Amino acid sequence: MADQAPEKASGYRGRNSTADRALDILLLFDDSRLVLGGQDVADHLGVSRSTAYRYLQSLVGSGFIEEQRPAGYRLGPRVFELARLARKGLGLSEIARPVMRELAAEVGETVLLTRRTGATVVCLEREESGHPVRLSYERGHVLPVNAGASALVLLAWASDDEVADVVAQAGLPRFTEATVTDAGVLRERLARIRAEGTAVTRGELDPHVLGVAAPVVGADGGVAAAVSIAALSHRVPDERLPDVTAAVAAAAGRISDRLKTLDS
Repeated sequence: MADQAPEKASGYRGRNSTADRALDILLLFDDSRLVLGGQDVADHLGVSRSTAYRYLQSLVGSGFIEEQRPAGYRLGPRVFELARLARKGLGLSEIARPVMRELAAEVGETVLLTRRTGATVVCLEREESGHPVRLSYERGHVLPVNAGASALVLLAWASDDEVADVVAQAGLPRFTEATVTDAGVLRERLARIRAEGTAVTRGELDPHVLGVAAPVVGADGGVAAAVSIAALSHRVPDERLPDVTAAVAAAAGRISDRLKTLDS
């Protein structure tokens, strides 16, 4: 009985060692080394070529690599499937936040990620800049659908029937003197936003706050969210507005591109 414990421990360590060697082999692949030779693997692991071959054949059998004669071994279909699942497991916020941080640093303003749920808009994420703005909404807050650049972007690509339903449910409440409260004017505004691809508002939800928003398009081609900046109006004069709008649109495009890879 006393002799059995070391055997079990040794076997356990052996299994871990094999797994570590398999990971070592997979991590040898990079942009400059897409195909591995058996001798390369043996040299890297410090083992004989026959031992390296056993590790390689184990990975071939599980689909992680495949043999490419006469050159050697390349990554196999199982790796691609795991990569696809990893991308699919990413959420919208995880994908968007790095881009939002880049945008906040580029334009020096607060960046928001919002999503429409029925007749309301929810603030999903907020990235501060060096010039934070006191806003009436934070992460998790529910916002009106008829005021602010991000809300209008989220509504702009909805069907006419859907817009009518939203207006019927939520109404068009006034928040400032600049808030759109007429259904006809709202429809005209939404048409302009679709044509231009972005929305710009000044003081429509919060006085003295400018918003610039662009749609984030999901893998299904629909508008999944909106990315926007919120800044004090005097910080973004008319001459600066084109550059800020272009930066917001580019950020929304980058997030959209990353979302589209989820189902690829």
